[in-house]
Order: sequence, then C-alpha cells, then structure tokens
Amino acid sequence: MPRKGVFHVVPQGSSWAVLLVGTDARSQLDTKEAAVEEGRRTARADQPSQLVIHHSDGTIEEESTYQDDPYPPPG
Repeated sequence: MPRKGVFHVVPQGSSWAVLLVGTDARSQLDTKEAAVEEGRRTARADQPSQLVIHHSDGTIEEESTYQDDPYPPPG
C-alpha cells in the first residue's frame, strides 16, 4: 500500500512548519518541539506515512515511518 503522506518538519524563518509533500498544506508553529509533536500526531493519524525532521540548516535529522513501510517495493 503506498504512503498516504510524507510530512516534513522544516525551519521557516524564526518559526517551524509541518509540510505535507505534494500539497500546499502546512502548519506553522513557534518551536521545533511543537512542530515535531504536530508532525508525529499528523503522520500517525494518516498511516501509512513518513515523517522527516530537519535541522535548522535544512539537513535531515531523523526519518520515521508509520505502519508498514512500502519502500523498498518488493521485487
């Protein structure tokens, strides 16, 4: 089953955002901790999904998948 959503926690100026890949959907939060909490809650509610958390410089800090990871595909 393909993922329903891939969510990214990214810096946005002096705040943090949770972005849903392929859409304009975003949540703007004051702190990284609040954004990570929102991202985890959203990804868990939209399984199967992935959450990618970024450092303040934009590099990837952590990736999590929720439910069975469909990647790599069989074969």
